[in-house]
Amino acid sequence: MPLFDQGVTQQLSDLVQTSEAPISIPGLMLSLGIGTILAMVLRWHFRRFASTLSDREQFSQTFPYVLLTTLLIITIVKSSLALSLGLVGALSIVRFRTPIKEPEELAYLFLAIALGLGLGASQTVPTVAATVVILVVIAVMKLRREHRVERKNLFLSIHWPADTVGPEKRLVALNEAVSNYADRSDLRRFDVRDGIVDATYFVALPDSEHLSDLVQHLQENYVGMGITFIDQSQMPSV
Repeated sequence: MPLFDQGVTQQLSDLVQTSEAPISIPGLMLSLGIGTILAMVLRWHFRRFASTLSDREQFSQTFPYVLLTTLLIITIVKSSLALSLGLVGALSIVRFRTPIKEPEELAYLFLAIALGLGLGASQTVPTVAATVVILVVIAVMKLRREHRVERKNLFLSIHWPADTVGPEKRLVALNEAVSNYADRSDLRRFDVRDGIVDATYFVALPDSEHLSDLVQHLQENYVGMGITFIDQSQMPSV
């Protein structure tokens, strides 16, 4: 039994020694340089195309740290089996307490980690090529989505205080004003209580300029009117 244990120990020692390989400093510097460029590209892409509600400028500053740190870890670990085993044990006790509030932020972090893994594993060409394809696909999807939602589908809620004008005439005036700026308008609710008119329209506007013009027209011509818009751009208009 002791002989068996001694043989296993010797084999493991030989495996660890043969698995160690020197790190190429020029190769590491080249990978770090390429990683820095990719991190800057990823930062710009996140600030331009991400739709998160958090501070995109501040959050994107973490990408170079994540990418370059991952690259360094993989570069060192791949040169030694002993280091890789130690890394597994070290990472098993690490806990990240900072919550990721939006899935899009997590996706970009995973992309930064993937870039670091690829460059650290000396897969520079596949990593750069895959990065270009992924970022282009994301940009195209975002631009198409922005083009689709440029058409505004909104709920327009109007609160018209008591006035000398009768409810019927006020309804006609509202219908005329809304129809002049909206491609489509549907009256969904119309209430009259003590001379106060509350009306809700579903309107389809070509763009944000028509929305601003409609609000300006209502405020200039009907003093004291309360106007509320609820964005329903992601909902079907039929």
